[in-house]
Amino acid sequence: MRPVRELAGLVRELLLRPESRGGERRAVRLAVEFSAGAGEVPSLETPLGWLFSLKNRTEAQLFPKVYWSGREAARRGGRESAAVGAAHRADGLQATLLAAADSPETRYYGGLRFDSGYPEERRDARWSGFGDGSFVLPRVELSRDDGLCVLSCNLVLPDDAKYAESLPAFVEGLMAEDPAGPDGAAPRLVARRDRPDFEGWSREVERAVEEFRERPGKVVFARRADLDFDGDLDALSLLGSLKAATPGCFHFYFEPEPGGAAFIGATPERLYGREGRAVRSEAVAGTRPRGASAADDDGLLEELLGSEKDRAEQRYVRDSIERDLRKLCAALTVEEGVSEMKLASRRHLVSRFRGTLAEGVTDADVIRALHPTPAVGGYPKGEAILRLRDSEPFDRGWYAGPVGWLSRDAAELAVGIRSGLVGGSRLSLFSGAGIVAGSTPGGEWAEIEQKISDFILVLGDGESSGAAPAVALPHDAPDSLERATG
Repeated sequence: MRPVRELAGLVRELLLRPESRGGERRAVRLAVEFSAGAGEVPSLETPLGWLFSLKNRTEAQLFPKVYWSGREAARRGGRESAAVGAAHRADGLQATLLAAADSPETRYYGGLRFDSGYPEERRDARWSGFGDGSFVLPRVELSRDDGLCVLSCNLVLPDDAKYAESLPAFVEGLMAEDPAGPDGAAPRLVARRDRPDFEGWSREVERAVEEFRERPGKVVFARRADLDFDGDLDALSLLGSLKAATPGCFHFYFEPEPGGAAFIGATPERLYGREGRAVRSEAVAGTRPRGASAADDDGLLEELLGSEKDRAEQRYVRDSIERDLRKLCAALTVEEGVSEMKLASRRHLVSRFRGTLAEGVTDADVIRALHPTPAVGGYPKGEAILRLRDSEPFDRGWYAGPVGWLSRDAAELAVGIRSGLVGGSRLSLFSGAGIVAGSTPGGEWAEIEQKISDFILVLGDGESSGAAPAVALPHDAPDSLERATG
């Protein structure tokens, strides 16, 4: 309990100082460091474990609940963090982030809707708590980076000076001695529905392919698979299973309000990262599975690298990001050709960018310029968004939107793909496929089915994480999953 008591004491001491009750509005970060594995408090050993220990707490001041881990472990930008509550909320890209002048580690976590222009009357109520987007300076955050843990509290002065008694008590109350155990048997999958179905999918793909034969372009159609279970789902357990089985990805969890849905995911794709004025991005497209043997794996890589259809799809993404970044950068280096992005179960084509942002360019400018890339929307961008708005029979919400964190000195935004919306007994999984002139309805449907089935099977496999499965699947999975969509 030492880190918790020490942090609560620092909060109380600062809020009682006379200077905390006046002056310019500012953010202050108070932090206590300790070593992971010291055994002081079991539920502080890992950020995800700490968040799990609070999963049954529904007080409004504990929301939003957030988890984030970077793609590069134990490196700057790759730390693992969990956070609860909001010291300050910045809604939309125009909002002002409060910089803590003495702490470059102060981060705002959040994300944005894929299409902010999506009609209000067609929006899915499950996304209502997320809004068009927001970035939150959390009230309390636990981070871990290569064995060093930091428990921190963010204050906004002079606003928070009036909470000199209640805020320290709030911090002390966030400690559970042990993580909450499983609530019982894993919920069992009982039904599945896909939107669109194969007939609707084929109709839209064929129409797009016919147009692209006359005038080259690309559109990324997505599918939502609604999975219904015989009991309520534990979104944090789902994330834990997903994280254990998907190394090399950004992992995220956003639960904006009590009783609402949670958005979780394991995305391999960076929108952009920034350190000071240095910026990096990547163009990702084209997909093949990993092989069952080394020979199979080499053959699938060769097939992907030699596929003109996949190269054309990736070229749209590469050219678009390069054009957008050149408008923002004083200098830009583009990787020649394409290389392989290798993941646990998939591989993709990737080209990487490194540059220096011009003076005056902000994170909002970068997000506005890059999102949505043709990897998740299409090309030309404006036409693709309008087509998706008219043709997709569901609301993407934050799916395929930017997710991550922003700070004064750095930022990391990923693309919210390979993701799901969890609420009650329903898990909605989202996945997309790039449609170009060489696409076929059956081939693109099969690619999405592989991605969705991978996600489902990971959640039902406890072996990879050493824990009980997060959900129970039929004995004949994945065959039964595939039949459910036929």
